[in-house]
Amino acid sequence: MASSPEPLVIRAESSVDHVAIRRVVAAAFASQTEADLVDRIRASPEYVPEMALVAERAGEIVGHVMISHAVIRNDGGDRRIAMLSPLAVDPDHQRGGVGRALVEHALRLADSRGEPVVILEGSPAYYGQLGFEHSTKYGIEIHLPSWASPEAAQVKLLTAYDPDDPTLRGTVVYPPAFDGLE
Repeated sequence: MASSPEPLVIRAESSVDHVAIRRVVAAAFASQTEADLVDRIRASPEYVPEMALVAERAGEIVGHVMISHAVIRNDGGDRRIAMLSPLAVDPDHQRGGVGRALVEHALRLADSRGEPVVILEGSPAYYGQLGFEHSTKYGIEIHLPSWASPEAAQVKLLTAYDPDDPTLRGTVVYPPAFDGLE
Protein backbone atom coordinates (compact mmCIF):
# COMPACT_ATOMS: atom_id res chain seq x y z
CA MET A 1 0.00 0.00 0.00
CA ALA A 2 1.22 3.49 -0.74
CA SER A 3 1.85 5.67 2.25
CA SER A 4 -1.19 7.45 3.59
CA PRO A 5 -1.43 11.25 3.81
CA GLU A 6 -2.54 10.81 7.45
CA PRO A 7 0.39 11.01 9.89
CA LEU A 8 1.46 7.88 11.70
CA VAL A 9 1.40 8.17 15.48
CA ILE A 10 3.43 5.69 17.54
CA ARG A 11 2.65 5.43 21.23
CA ALA A 12 2.60 2.95 24.09
CA GLU A 13 -0.37 0.61 24.08
CA SER A 14 -3.13 1.03 26.65
CA SER A 15 -5.79 -1.37 27.89
CA VAL A 16 -8.41 0.21 25.62
CA ASP A 17 -6.25 -0.85 22.63
CA HIS A 18 -6.22 -4.58 23.41
CA VAL A 19 -9.17 -5.58 21.20
CA ALA A 20 -7.81 -3.62 18.23
CA ILE A 21 -4.32 -5.04 18.80
CA ARG A 22 -5.72 -8.60 18.76
CA ARG A 23 -7.46 -7.83 15.47
CA VAL A 24 -4.30 -6.41 13.87
CA VAL A 25 -2.04 -9.22 15.08
CA ALA A 26 -4.48 -11.96 14.03
CA ALA A 27 -4.93 -10.37 10.60
CA ALA A 28 -1.20 -9.85 10.06
CA PHE A 29 -0.38 -13.48 10.86
CA ALA A 30 -3.67 -14.96 9.61
CA SER A 31 -3.77 -16.78 12.94
CA GLN A 32 -4.98 -16.34 16.51
CA THR A 33 -1.76 -17.93 17.85
CA GLU A 34 0.26 -14.71 17.74
CA ALA A 35 -2.65 -12.67 19.14
CA ASP A 36 -2.79 -15.14 22.04
CA LEU A 37 0.98 -14.77 22.45
CA VAL A 38 0.60 -10.99 22.85
CA ASP A 39 -1.96 -11.59 25.61
CA ARG A 40 0.32 -14.11 27.34
CA ILE A 41 3.32 -11.75 27.18
CA ARG A 42 1.17 -8.93 28.54
CA ALA A 43 0.17 -11.15 31.50
CA SER A 44 3.77 -12.19 32.23
CA PRO A 45 6.54 -10.68 34.38
CA GLU A 46 8.57 -10.15 31.16
CA TYR A 47 6.08 -7.58 29.86
CA VAL A 48 7.43 -4.03 29.60
CA PRO A 49 4.39 -1.74 29.12
CA GLU A 50 6.34 1.22 27.78
CA MET A 51 7.90 -0.98 25.07
CA ALA A 52 4.58 -2.37 23.81
CA LEU A 53 3.74 0.05 21.03
CA VAL A 54 0.91 0.73 18.63
CA ALA A 55 0.97 2.58 15.34
CA GLU A 56 -2.13 4.65 14.80
CA ARG A 57 -3.28 6.36 11.64
CA ALA A 58 -6.43 8.51 11.55
CA GLY A 59 -7.40 7.15 14.97
CA GLU A 60 -7.15 3.50 13.84
CA ILE A 61 -4.56 1.07 15.19
CA VAL A 62 -2.72 -0.30 12.17
CA GLY A 63 0.34 -1.90 13.78
CA HIS A 64 1.78 -3.29 17.00
CA VAL A 65 5.17 -4.37 18.34
CA MET A 66 6.40 -5.58 21.71
CA ILE A 67 9.79 -5.73 23.31
CA SER A 68 9.72 -7.96 26.36
CA HIS A 69 12.40 -10.03 28.06
CA ALA A 70 14.07 -13.40 27.62
CA VAL A 71 17.37 -14.60 29.05
CA ILE A 72 20.73 -15.66 27.69
CA ARG A 73 21.93 -18.69 29.59
CA ASN A 74 25.57 -19.73 29.85
CA ASP A 75 27.88 -21.29 32.43
CA GLY A 76 27.81 -18.04 34.39
CA GLY A 77 24.02 -18.10 34.79
CA ASP A 78 21.19 -16.14 33.21
CA ARG A 79 21.30 -12.61 31.80
CA ARG A 80 18.04 -10.81 31.04
CA ILE A 81 17.89 -9.39 27.51
CA ALA A 82 15.36 -7.60 25.34
CA MET A 83 13.39 -9.54 22.75
CA LEU A 84 11.26 -8.11 19.95
CA SER A 85 8.22 -10.30 19.30
CA PRO A 86 5.83 -10.07 17.63
CA LEU A 87 5.68 -7.28 15.05
CA ALA A 88 2.34 -6.99 13.27
CA VAL A 89 0.95 -4.59 10.69
CA ASP A 90 -2.61 -4.71 9.42
CA PRO A 91 -2.48 -6.23 5.90
CA ASP A 92 -4.16 -3.12 4.44
CA HIS A 93 -1.28 -1.00 5.77
CA GLN A 94 1.70 -3.22 4.99
CA ARG A 95 4.53 -2.03 2.75
CA GLY A 96 3.99 1.57 3.80
CA GLY A 97 6.67 1.96 6.47
CA VAL A 98 4.52 1.15 9.52
CA GLY A 99 6.59 -1.87 10.56
CA ARG A 100 9.87 -0.03 10.10
CA ALA A 101 8.61 2.93 12.14
CA LEU A 102 7.46 0.63 14.96
CA VAL A 103 10.74 -1.31 15.08
CA GLU A 104 12.90 1.83 14.95
CA HIS A 105 10.87 3.44 17.74
CA ALA A 106 11.05 0.27 19.86
CA LEU A 107 14.82 0.04 19.34
CA ARG A 108 15.29 3.67 20.44
CA LEU A 109 13.28 2.94 23.59
CA ALA A 110 15.32 -0.21 24.35
CA ASP A 111 18.54 1.73 23.78
CA SER A 112 17.41 4.57 26.08
CA ARG A 113 16.69 1.97 28.79
CA GLY A 114 20.29 0.71 28.59
CA GLU A 115 19.48 -2.61 26.94
CA PRO A 116 22.65 -3.99 25.30
CA VAL A 117 20.93 -6.07 22.61
CA VAL A 118 17.54 -6.88 21.13
CA ILE A 119 17.01 -10.38 19.77
CA LEU A 120 14.31 -11.72 17.48
CA GLU A 121 13.29 -14.48 15.10
CA GLY A 122 12.38 -13.07 11.73
CA SER A 123 13.09 -12.46 8.07
CA PRO A 124 16.79 -11.67 7.54
CA ALA A 125 15.89 -9.66 4.43
CA TYR A 126 13.45 -7.44 6.33
CA TYR A 127 15.21 -7.10 9.67
CA GLY A 128 18.65 -6.84 8.05
CA GLN A 129 17.52 -3.51 6.60
CA LEU A 130 16.95 -2.37 10.19
CA GLY A 131 20.44 -3.29 11.37
CA PHE A 132 19.81 -6.80 12.70
CA GLU A 133 22.48 -9.43 12.13
CA HIS A 134 22.74 -13.20 12.51
CA SER A 135 22.98 -13.84 16.26
CA THR A 136 25.63 -16.57 16.10
CA LYS A 137 28.11 -13.96 14.89
CA TYR A 138 27.94 -12.59 18.47
CA GLY A 139 27.86 -15.92 20.28
CA ILE A 140 24.11 -15.88 20.85
CA GLU A 141 22.33 -19.14 20.04
CA ILE A 142 18.59 -19.00 19.37
CA HIS A 143 16.83 -22.33 18.88
CA LEU A 144 14.42 -21.91 15.98
CA PRO A 145 11.43 -23.92 14.80
CA SER A 146 12.32 -26.56 12.20
CA TRP A 147 10.68 -24.54 9.41
CA ALA A 148 12.81 -21.40 10.03
CA SER A 149 16.14 -20.76 8.36
CA PRO A 150 19.14 -20.47 10.72
CA GLU A 151 19.56 -16.82 9.62
CA ALA A 152 16.18 -15.99 11.23
CA ALA A 153 17.99 -15.89 14.61
CA GLN A 154 18.98 -12.24 14.79
CA VAL A 155 20.35 -9.61 17.11
CA LYS A 156 20.61 -5.83 17.05
CA LEU A 157 23.49 -4.41 19.10
CA LEU A 158 22.65 -1.26 21.03
CA THR A 159 24.82 1.44 22.62
CA ALA A 160 25.30 -0.47 25.91
CA TYR A 161 26.61 -3.58 24.13
CA ASP A 162 30.04 -4.64 25.42
CA PRO A 163 31.76 -7.24 23.21
CA ASP A 164 33.87 -8.31 26.20
CA ASP A 165 30.86 -9.08 28.41
CA PRO A 166 30.65 -12.91 28.62
CA THR A 167 27.06 -12.72 29.93
CA LEU A 168 26.00 -11.57 26.46
CA ARG A 169 26.95 -14.92 24.92
CA GLY A 170 25.06 -18.18 25.32
CA THR A 171 21.72 -19.74 24.52
CA VAL A 172 18.48 -17.77 24.52
CA VAL A 173 15.81 -19.18 26.81
CA TYR A 174 12.31 -18.00 26.02
CA PRO A 175 9.94 -17.15 28.87
CA PRO A 176 6.91 -19.37 29.63
CA ALA A 177 4.60 -17.12 27.54
CA PHE A 178 6.23 -18.73 24.47
CA ASP A 179 5.69 -22.32 25.60
CA GLY A 180 3.90 -24.44 23.04
CA LEU A 181 4.57 -22.15 20.06
CA GLU A 182 6.09 -23.62 16.92
